[in-house]
Amino acid sequence: MHAIITGGSSGIGLATARLLSARGATVSLLARGAARLEAAAQEIGAHSRAVDVSDEAALTTALQELEGLGGPCDVLISCAGLARPGRFLELEPAVFREMIEVDYFGTLYAIRAVAPGMVERGRGSIVAVSSAAGLLGIYGYSAYGPAKFAVRGLMESLRAELTPHGVHVGVVFPPDVDTPQLADENRFKPAETFAISGTIKPLSPEAVAASIVLGIDKRRFLICPDTGTKLLARLGGVLAPVLNWSFDRKVRSVTPGSAGARRADRR
Repeated sequence: MHAIITGGSSGIGLATARLLSARGATVSLLARGAARLEAAAQEIGAHSRAVDVSDEAALTTALQELEGLGGPCDVLISCAGLARPGRFLELEPAVFREMIEVDYFGTLYAIRAVAPGMVERGRGSIVAVSSAAGLLGIYGYSAYGPAKFAVRGLMESLRAELTPHGVHVGVVFPPDVDTPQLADENRFKPAETFAISGTIKPLSPEAVAASIVLGIDKRRFLICPDTGTKLLARLGGVLAPVLNWSFDRKVRSVTPGSAGARRADRR
């Protein structure tokens, strides 16, 4: 089995690569940072290519080269992504564009490069990492959330189209995960976003990787690494009003000038 992983130099991607490599799979990694990618590839004996996933031509060429080295892609796991939180009225327009280009188009381009071969062979697995922020709108994620909602919509459509051809399609909805990406993301989080998510302990990349591999083994569409996102993915219509009410209370408690903040000051 040849598994190709975008965003494979760290975090969820690297943890998944380690797990698949330990099971005997041929693994290929793609990521933007060449030095970290080379170290990850050497660690697990993987093929690799440094590439920006938002560059369709470069990504397609890299994937073709990796298939030339490791054989046709049997499993594609799209982990590459960026998260840049911030208040809607304060974010620069370029941030919104970057989230879509990397998180959504970076996923789309990779899939378009390998899906035709999978359909022709009548087998394969395509898994994309969305986010809990792709299930429910959250304060501070007006740039990131829509990109992850788009990934979710793409995978739902692909499930319907590719399943009849023998290709498994899955989408992952992790909450916060203890990765270098989260550490960078936290530098930009508004206080309101921390109030919503700051009390929740992040999952380990290994826990998410295990759920991805199990999802591939069992050919699951919804891949939820924890109970909270599983409930939200299955019962979002019922839970969303309750969660929004709870989140709004937390936001008001830290937003300057809000009624909730004024009450907290008086206490």
